[in-house]
Amino acid sequence: MTSEFRLFTRESVTKAKNVVENPDEPADPEGGGGFAEWAMLTLQALRIELGKSYRQTIDLLSEMPGILEEIGLTRLPHFTVLRGWFEQISMKTYRAFLGESAEKRTGHAAIDSTGFDRDQPSRHYAQRAHYHVRTLKVTALVDVETLYVTDVHVSTKTPSDFRIGPQVTRRNAGDLLSVAADRGYDDKAFRDELRANGIRPLIKHRIYWALDHAHNARMDRDRYNRRWMVETVFSSLKRTLGSAVRARSWHLEFREMVLKCAVYNLRRTVRYP
Repeated sequence: MTSEFRLFTRESVTKAKNVVENPDEPADPEGGGGFAEWAMLTLQALRIELGKSYRQTIDLLSEMPGILEEIGLTRLPHFTVLRGWFEQISMKTYRAFLGESAEKRTGHAAIDSTGFDRDQPSRHYAQRAHYHVRTLKVTALVDVETLYVTDVHVSTKTPSDFRIGPQVTRRNAGDLLSVAADRGYDDKAFRDELRANGIRPLIKHRIYWALDHAHNARMDRDRYNRRWMVETVFSSLKRTLGSAVRARSWHLEFREMVLKCAVYNLRRTVRYP
């Protein structure tokens, strides 16, 4: 019986090859030379799945010949090389990897946000690096039927939900049929944009007038009540992959958060094929 970790690696390789420019490049060319981008992207996903440091990840994988065979590696990079590749791979590629991992979509989505800690080794480091913001605001777009994370927005600030919503849905407009959200996303311009793209907004109105009660009463309750699935996904992410990011700079923290969501999706693919 094939192990779940090996199946996860196999899925990661397939998805990684779909988002890089040169998917036919050997994982590690004979006679030395650099490693393929898709192979390094796969190793980054395995690092998040293992929940280990760069050094520990390389140590563990060196004892797993079956996993290296799935990737096509005959040697492993030094852990500092793996760390350098984490930044070298572009955010665009990480986002494409997330999109590929969310292979099961029904078009009915919900959007919500939560906080992830910025896990730093010491308060002294935080003060020396002028590291004042201790949490990330993470907004996820989740398919309410399959529970796949289809997109994610990360910020070190606390922008209003109704300003983040259009940014996330705009990138996925072609795949959406409806979007459910709480009153934090109540904004006429946001609703109008969704309707203009053929997307049904399921967003509760803040109660200012009697008409707002009428708008909420007419809403498809079955669809809207699936909004809580986003909270289920956040809970699963934090319990299985941690409620904090380890990277020290904000641009690497954003990469790590997107990669966490992709790993979560790949786990679902392996466990619920």
